[in-house]
Amino acid sequence: MFWGEYAHQLDNKGRLIIPARFRPELSEGAIMTRGLDANLVIYPQATWEIVTQQLGKLPITHPTGRALRRLLFSGAVEITYDKQGRVLIPAYLREYANLTDRALLIGMETFVEIWEPDNWRAALDGVADVLADSHDLLSLTL
Repeated sequence: MFWGEYAHQLDNKGRLIIPARFRPELSEGAIMTRGLDANLVIYPQATWEIVTQQLGKLPITHPTGRALRRLLFSGAVEITYDKQGRVLIPAYLREYANLTDRALLIGMETFVEIWEPDNWRAALDGVADVLADSHDLLSLTL
């Protein structure tokens, strides 16, 4: 499981250290792609397979289904580690998530998000509003 928040620097080649705590869960393979909030997401192989199955159920004739496929599949890349536990984030993904020199890796239980720190703080600032608007949903799931 992925939990916690970790701050790391990107090197000048766009490589990012994956926290040692996360690496065992990603050792069977992982996919990095665009997230829904101008961030990046790393899915372990098993989780990625579930995501792709769910996307496969969405009709390509529906604009939302097409948009999700475009966002996730066009950005997807298999990640591999170097000897220091770093992964290379392709330039197009760094640009999408506004990553230049710093990144936060956020554990989201079954996947990892990568955020530009200021964007993460802005997303957190909006959490209370989102939760307030979702009271009915939360009461059903908790």
